[in-house]
Amino acid sequence: MLRLLTPHLFVKSVLDLEPPSLSALGIEALLLDVDCTLKRYRYEEVSQEVRRWLDRLKEAEVGLCLVSNGRQGRIARLAESLHLPFVAMAFKPLPRGCRRAIRELGFRREGTAMVGDQLFADVMAGRLAGLTSILVCPLHPEDEPWPTRLKRPLERFLLRRVLQVAPTECHEAAPSS
Repeated sequence: MLRLLTPHLFVKSVLDLEPPSLSALGIEALLLDVDCTLKRYRYEEVSQEVRRWLDRLKEAEVGLCLVSNGRQGRIARLAESLHLPFVAMAFKPLPRGCRRAIRELGFRREGTAMVGDQLFADVMAGRLAGLTSILVCPLHPEDEPWPTRLKRPLERFLLRRVLQVAPTECHEAAPSS
């Protein structure tokens, strides 16, 4: 069970995932969580810094797809503004949304990573789908919805035990939007 909650890679921000390092890891495509991974939960848009990062990945021909538990309309508007495909209402941690994205976009499972800020949603969904899972520090966790905030203490405990990452490292390192 613990294996399903253990990310293959932990980075402080999506901005740390650059094309050369992804290539070195054999990663050709990223399934990207939206809220608290690419943008603050209550914000409609991503920062200019994240837009520039996405542009660099597109230029390097890294496959991209938003995979979110968010509602169709909200995720569709963001995906349209970023010119990215998406899967909304993915029901993570179930692997269904990840598998759908891979199938519809023709990504290779072996070369795809699920990137997100939650162990119990993103990491587990990626693991269950047979993908590389990459955990990032959440953007502005104080803005998160209450169900997510309820899970954070257990996540912090597991981060300390499994990854030996102090929770304060995330708060100090999280990029601003």
